[in-house]
Amino acid sequence: MNDLHATRLNLLAGGTDARTELEHAIGIAQSPACSHVFTRTLFDEARQQVALPAPQSRLAGLAFTAKDLFDIEGQPTPAGSVVLSHAPAAKADAVAVARLRAAGGVLTGRTNMSEFAFSGVGVNPHRGTPANVSDATTPRIPGGSSSGAAISVATGAAFIGLGSDTGGSIRIPAALNGIVGFKSTARLVPADGALPLSTTLDTVCAMTRSVRDAIAAHEILAARRVTAGAASLGAYRLAVVKNVFFDDIEPAVASAFQDALQALRSGGAQVEEIELPELAQLQAINATGGFSAAESYAWHRLLLERSGAGYDPRVAQRIIRGAGMKAHEYIDLVNARRAWIARVEAALASFDAVLSPTVPITAPSIASVAPGAERDDEFFRVNALLLRNPSIVNMLDGCAISLPCHAAGELPVGLMLWHAALHDDGVLAIALQAEHALRRQ
Repeated sequence: MNDLHATRLNLLAGGTDARTELEHAIGIAQSPACSHVFTRTLFDEARQQVALPAPQSRLAGLAFTAKDLFDIEGQPTPAGSVVLSHAPAAKADAVAVARLRAAGGVLTGRTNMSEFAFSGVGVNPHRGTPANVSDATTPRIPGGSSSGAAISVATGAAFIGLGSDTGGSIRIPAALNGIVGFKSTARLVPADGALPLSTTLDTVCAMTRSVRDAIAAHEILAARRVTAGAASLGAYRLAVVKNVFFDDIEPAVASAFQDALQALRSGGAQVEEIELPELAQLQAINATGGFSAAESYAWHRLLLERSGAGYDPRVAQRIIRGAGMKAHEYIDLVNARRAWIARVEAALASFDAVLSPTVPITAPSIASVAPGAERDDEFFRVNALLLRNPSIVNMLDGCAISLPCHAAGELPVGLMLWHAALHDDGVLAIALQAEHALRRQ
C-alpha cells in the first residue's frame, strides 16, 4: 500500500489523479473493513472539494480523517458520546483540521473513538468498536482512543488519521494496527477546536503509513519545518530503559522488540541498556488521580449532573475520580511533575533517543473487553497495560513515535522512539533510519 509521499509523486507524474485516489479511499471506507470506523462520513463534500485542482499542494487532494473530538464547521462535536450528539454546531474548523484542508487535504469523515478519549482500548458502547486490521478471524481491539482514525489509515481509507494523544491515544492504535503514530511535543500544535481530556497532557497529532508521511503531517499541523539530517544510525546513541517498560510483557512483543534492537545494532546504532529509577516515582506523583481525572472532571461536571446516565460507565467512573482532588493536591501535582521532568531530562541528556516497546501486549479480542460489568476487570487490566508505556512520555511532556517492528504474518508490535520536549526533529530523523533498518530485517 503506497504512502502519501509515493502517491503524491505519482499524482505529479500523471500516473493517477486525485479523483481516482478519493474514490478508492471512499470504496475502502464503505467496505466491511471499516465497519464502525466513521461516526459521520463526508463523501459528497469530499468529492466537491477534490474537484478543485491543487496537485502542487502538500496533500494534493488526498484523503484524511478527523477524530470525532475535532470541531468541523457546521457540525456538533460529540467526541464519541451520545450526550453531545445534539450539541450546537461548531462555528469553525479546529485549527488542525483547517491546516490539513489548507494544505490540500480532503476530509472524508469523522472517526470513532473511545468516549471522550478516556481509554486506550478503543471500545465504544454507543458507536460500536472498529476491529483491528491484523486478524481476519478474531475481531481484536483497535486500541484507543483514536480507534477509527487508526483503522482508516491501516485499511487505506485515508493517508492521514488526525487524532489526539493524552496518554498514548495515537501510539497505542498505531502499534496495534501496524502503522506509524507520531506524538509531537504538545505545545507545537494548537489544540484549539479539540474537545479536551487533559489540558495539561493533550497533544494534537496524527497516524500515517510511513515516517516520511509522519514528518509531512507534523509539518502541516505544527506550521514548521522539520530538520531531519541524513546521518546514519551509527551517529546515534540510543538507550533502552530496562525497568517498568518490560513488566508483564507478552513473549511475542519481547521477541519482536529484541529482533528490532538487533536490526538497529546491525545498522550501526549504539544501544545501551540503562535503569531510570525516576519511573518508580510516578505512582506516588499520580496518587491523587493525575491530570486526566481532575481536568476532565472540571470540564464534565455539569454535563455529568444533567446527563450522567448517558455516559459509558467505564468512562464516567474515571472522570468522577477527579472530583476528589483538592486544590493543594493539584498544585502539588503540577510542581511534582515539573521537578520530575527535570530529573528525567538530566538522566537522558547524553542520549539521542530512547527505545521501548510501545505497549507490552498485542491486541486482545474485542469480546474479552466488550461493554458489560462482568468484563470490567479485564477491560481495566488491559487499559492499564496499554497506557503504561506511552503515558510516561506524556508525563514527561516529551515526543515519541511508534513504528511497526513485527514480522509479516504476526500480530502487530510497535517500537517506540522517544525523548523529552522539543527533541521532535531528532526523534523523527532517527525514526527514518530505524524504519529503513526494520524493513530490511
